[in-house]
Amino acid sequence: MKEIRLHGRGGQGVVKASQLIVKAAVKGGRYGQFIPFFGVERKGSPVFGYLRLSETPIRRKMQIYFPDMLVIMDDSLVTLPATYDGLKDGGIVIINSKKTAEELLVPENAGIVASVDATGISEELFGKNIPNTSMLGAFAKIAGLVDKDALFDEIANAFGESNRKAAMRAFEEVKVIKE
Repeated sequence: MKEIRLHGRGGQGVVKASQLIVKAAVKGGRYGQFIPFFGVERKGSPVFGYLRLSETPIRRKMQIYFPDMLVIMDDSLVTLPATYDGLKDGGIVIINSKKTAEELLVPENAGIVASVDATGISEELFGKNIPNTSMLGAFAKIAGLVDKDALFDEIANAFGESNRKAAMRAFEEVKVIKE
């Protein structure tokens, strides 16, 4: 089982992105679970959620304290202590940013760190900062936990072809900035 924690801000699509990952995983014969967590429920407030993907049924129904992977949709969240808290040694970090690993305060124990300018992609394609579908493209490439075509189909079904394009572009543009 892989445990993933997603961090973003209200309005950036953390919940919907997680639901699409679970749908794609289930269509691929895997098991998936997403548990959202909301603090102050307003646009722009930090939000996060817990996502589990597994080849076997998932019985846990609690938050994730030691994630295998972090998906961070807003690089301003790296200064919050909870963002990197508990990342397992060798864990994967996928982040929406143009900054270096050092500027992003990535902990030493992180394994692969990948970044993509999901904000730039979404602003170019949609005129606003909604990075979730772009981040899903980066997730598909770096994590390898769901079939990319199944995930991109779920994106298109939920949001239309322009969002599939955003995911495909991020899939191509994501870069590993630390190994």
